[in-house]
Amino acid sequence: MRYFYEAANQGSMRLASEKLGVAVSSISRQIAQLEAELGVPLIERGRRSVKLTEAGRLTYEFHRANMIEQDIFRSKIHGLRGVRTGLIQLAVGEGFLGSAFFETVNAFHATNPGLRIETHVAATSEIVRMVQEDEAHIGLVLQIEPEPKIRIRVSASQDLMVLTHPSHPLTRKSEISIADLAQHDLCLPPRGFRIRQLLASAEAAAGIYLEPAITTSSIVMMRDLAAQGRVATVLPRIAVLGELGSRRLTAIPFAGNTLESTSINLISRLGRQLHGAPAKFMAVLEAKIRGWAG
Repeated sequence: MRYFYEAANQGSMRLASEKLGVAVSSISRQIAQLEAELGVPLIERGRRSVKLTEAGRLTYEFHRANMIEQDIFRSKIHGLRGVRTGLIQLAVGEGFLGSAFFETVNAFHATNPGLRIETHVAATSEIVRMVQEDEAHIGLVLQIEPEPKIRIRVSASQDLMVLTHPSHPLTRKSEISIADLAQHDLCLPPRGFRIRQLLASAEAAAGIYLEPAITTSSIVMMRDLAAQGRVATVLPRIAVLGELGSRRLTAIPFAGNTLESTSINLISRLGRQLHGAPAKFMAVLEAKIRGWAG
């Protein structure tokens, strides 16, 4: 059942084999055995991707519901035991991988050493999918479009800032315009990212279009290259709290209403009741996010 479920989730037996660490032939054999036991085909044959039959969809939903019930049961039992053991599945965007997030996880685990925390780093779309499919109890993302199956537990505004090394020429300014940015080498994310979308609106309003020297989808790379001193970047404050505290980076605000703000969002699946360890960690994150606003 587990092999079938992962093949359906991943859309192919090859991807399921990579995730589970078993041969494709093992997955195919287990699905065939499950079909023989149930007496009905679960996937359509002759396709390169996994497409479920009607019986396959029923089996998939049964297993998914069963996993959710088991998770709720375990969480309630752990709650009765004082939340001393349990599993927290957390999915986060790369922008949170900084000192503020690490200190939060470390402090929580120090006071709850029996708990296990599984942290998955992914893009926003993948985090949303993981939360929707109950592969993660909690998601932590920057900016999110409305999703019918997603509940935003708490949201906090984050202004985008220009980040540079303290010796960079831009630090001589108290606020930055798009024209100012255009005069310097920049490291920015690709155009599809939310940061670039917000910048694009400001560029259009100013009639000036930025051409970054370096483009990367990695926030860690943006942060570290800016700390080297040659380029400037644009990120929300949450992504660089540690660097600002150690003075590796300096944050300079945009002038006036040049840019819209973005937001930090803590999400869970709509209708999913968290208990035990996940609920306890959720409460910690809710309090932290309110403190990270601004």
